[in-house]
Amino acid sequence: MPELTGNVLVAQSGGPTSVINASLAGVITEALNHECIEEIYGGLNGVLGILNEELVDLASESQQTIRALRHTPGAALGSCRYKLKKDEDFDRVLQVFEAHNIRYFFYAGGNDSQDTADKIAKLADARNYGLRVIGIPKTIDNDLPTTDHCPGYGSVIKYVATTVREMAADNASMPTGDFVSILEVMGRSAGWIAAGASLAKRRDHPNDAPHLIYLPEVAFTKEKFLEDVQRVLRREGYCSVVVGEGLVDEDGNYVSVTTSGARDAFGHAALGGAADYLKSLLEEGMNVKARTAKLGYAQRAAVHCASKTDSDEGFLVGQAAVKAGVAGETDLMVTLVRTDGDHYGVETGLAPLSEIANGVKQLPREWIHEDGVSMNHQFVRYALPLIQGEVPLPFDNGLPVLAHLDKHRVAKKLDPYQTA
Repeated sequence: MPELTGNVLVAQSGGPTSVINASLAGVITEALNHECIEEIYGGLNGVLGILNEELVDLASESQQTIRALRHTPGAALGSCRYKLKKDEDFDRVLQVFEAHNIRYFFYAGGNDSQDTADKIAKLADARNYGLRVIGIPKTIDNDLPTTDHCPGYGSVIKYVATTVREMAADNASMPTGDFVSILEVMGRSAGWIAAGASLAKRRDHPNDAPHLIYLPEVAFTKEKFLEDVQRVLRREGYCSVVVGEGLVDEDGNYVSVTTSGARDAFGHAALGGAADYLKSLLEEGMNVKARTAKLGYAQRAAVHCASKTDSDEGFLVGQAAVKAGVAGETDLMVTLVRTDGDHYGVETGLAPLSEIANGVKQLPREWIHEDGVSMNHQFVRYALPLIQGEVPLPFDNGLPVLAHLDKHRVAKKLDPYQTA
């Protein structure tokens, strides 16, 4: 397919990761290599910024800043959870693309974001507008279908496993005994992050923390939970619990949905605290001390504990997106494909956006021990390569140096648009 001559637009969406900006750096770096690409623009705050024609000139950023993106958490361009709701929204997106001669659109995001990219690609095709749309995988939840794993996942489980190992050293040193520590991690629909905590165990030390892991894939019951905790306390004197925020009961209901019934723009229920729920069960059913910790945004922003493997792969998928678009591909997402062999390696592939949009990849049940609260060797073999290596991180005055884009604005050409 012939090359399209025109401009690139890249945007970020959904919850950031510690390596989403590595993908942005990959896009910018690769785009500079192709003569058919004239300008490289960034959309501020995802599709919301595109609707509002809030574009910035990324080619004007210094190379030092672009390199620093590889050790900067958060979404450097800004993110959003805005859903394109009506035909006028989609019309506006194409109007912005036409006004700025956007011929390549790269969207870094998770399930909902890839659905948005898919709809934009199909609309451009229906309108005979020459546009190449390539999705860039991004989610700490690791639940995107078709890809072996997602950039962002390796770093979050490296941080979670590190936190569990450090907290366990603290808990084990306390002389009082009968203490339960409950750590809540993200993972709305799948237990990939909670499972990653199992990497904290030392090889050949099965009784290391975390002692109990509660996953959305395994239906939760109060009775088994209390029995599990009692068993560990008798053996260890303290108990380390990790729970995914998306924990569900035997009827498939979240144990921690907020009483407000609040939902986000994509209709997802607001979750209210699985760790606090487990603590309440312990307080009601056992005479033990329990404390909770919720990592929240820290787990996805901890670039000081990011995986070099993860960061390198984040950069790789950004590069691959540009190469695919220039080669004539569209309506696809870049995937990571694990290579065969004795040593870990990946290649990039492509999958239709329609196969990723709104889908969820569950943690394989066969990777969970029969006890339902620990992971077996198959998961460890899968996850351990993803946390290898450390991202070189410069410090100034004892604190990490992060990138800050200058965000030189691109002049608007259209009338203002009402998004609400």
